[in-house]
Amino acid sequence: MDKYNLDSKKVKENKDEINNKKIKIENNEGNIKAIKVKKERNEKEIKLKHKQISKQIINKEEENNLEAVEFYYENGLRKVKPYYYEYKTFAKGRWIKKNILNVFRDEFRDRTKEYYETAIEKGLITINNKIVTPSTIIQNQDLITHKIHRHEPPITAKKIKILYQENDFIVIDKPASIPIHPSGRYRHNTVLHILQKEHGFLNLFPLNRLDRLTSGIVILSLNKEKAHEFEQLMTKHKIQKEYICRALGEFPMEEIKCDQPIKLISHKLGLNLVHPDGKSCITIFKRISCNGHTSLVKCKPLTGRTHQIRVHLQYLGYPIVNDPLYCNIKSWGPDRGKGGIDINDNKKINELVNLISLENDFDIKIDDINNVDGNININNSNNNIDDNIINSNNNIDDINRINNNINIVNNNIDDNRFCEECTISHFSDPKPNQLLIWLHAVRYEYNNSNNNSNNDDDSNNDDSNNNDSNSGWKFESELPEWAKDDFNDD
Repeated sequence: MDKYNLDSKKVKENKDEINNKKIKIENNEGNIKAIKVKKERNEKEIKLKHKQISKQIINKEEENNLEAVEFYYENGLRKVKPYYYEYKTFAKGRWIKKNILNVFRDEFRDRTKEYYETAIEKGLITINNKIVTPSTIIQNQDLITHKIHRHEPPITAKKIKILYQENDFIVIDKPASIPIHPSGRYRHNTVLHILQKEHGFLNLFPLNRLDRLTSGIVILSLNKEKAHEFEQLMTKHKIQKEYICRALGEFPMEEIKCDQPIKLISHKLGLNLVHPDGKSCITIFKRISCNGHTSLVKCKPLTGRTHQIRVHLQYLGYPIVNDPLYCNIKSWGPDRGKGGIDINDNKKINELVNLISLENDFDIKIDDINNVDGNININNSNNNIDDNIINSNNNIDDINRINNNINIVNNNIDDNRFCEECTISHFSDPKPNQLLIWLHAVRYEYNNSNNNSNNDDDSNNDDSNNNDSNSGWKFESELPEWAKDDFNDD
């Protein structure tokens, strides 16, 4: 009996010991989890701190740059004199413990290894504002700086027209050729910088965004709270958008609804295709007039996908006449992409992307990537320092080929003269047809009393540009020259 009790006691002690070990293990797991959570929280706080510091650096430098940079008008173009600019970013996780030369060589392939070696030795590339050697190892939280001589492409000399202004937002009529926010090779020749320099508007938030080559209405908020409200209206499809375009061919008389999904197939080109795996989108088209060769078409996008209007018109067989991406026989064939292409033929899609890369101007490929005909995420600040470093995702062969195209194709070199400061070639003035496509955002409307209204009878109302917080608002712009009755498209 005593032996039984002794064994039972021992079993109990063993169970208690096992339970205690389980508790310790659970506690250890809990501690490990808590440590991971704390580590993740600290990393997020560090990233947030970096972003805040970056924005402070950029904001301060933007103020100085706006005053220092000179621009002038020539041959109907607004031009910016070349200037020095410093790109800044904190070290990415994948850069840590690598030497700075290898990081720039592998990540930023628009220039050669020899260039980066020289730039580092001359102090144009620094770490924490100190001159380093090419073999210097990048550490966590290092601030990387790259000072370059920037040559911005010219834009139209047409002024940005302010259609409406109040305490919370402004509405403008954007001329074609002007990007909205700094991106790619554009910085001072952008809507945000021009409005800041010429009109004193600071910290603007674009609420809708147009392609660089598209003209028309752009709404900008003066504070982030109102921008959030507008974003909600856009998300809920409560804002009616109306564009006009000049399409190739005789567009049908009846109203056409296109609901084909669209998918991005080349981020570098910003190229989209109708694709079953794409994002859902709907555009309603209605012919306004036709001259036998081209048609003036009203376009109502019910969603805001990238290049939605342009892709849907191409799919229907009536692409925008001067669209360099979607109306190109050499790239798409005699049908210009009508009815879409075989999305299962990857080889054909790759060939198409490569062909369009060769055929189209560099500006179209690179600088329109982030521009869309529709909604914009207001959290994507124009002061996003990481976006301004240099695109690191392009294939080096493509980059070299594109750089060659910049200097060789389409007569872009100006008498083979080069900048004495940085040896970059001076570019000739763009031709008029390189500054625009025939697509224009003509009206934006929010009707608070009847959000689903599609009444177009008041489109020519003299009081079209008004804002009443109780009933809603409507803004219209003037028609561009190519949309007028007497326009000759020959």
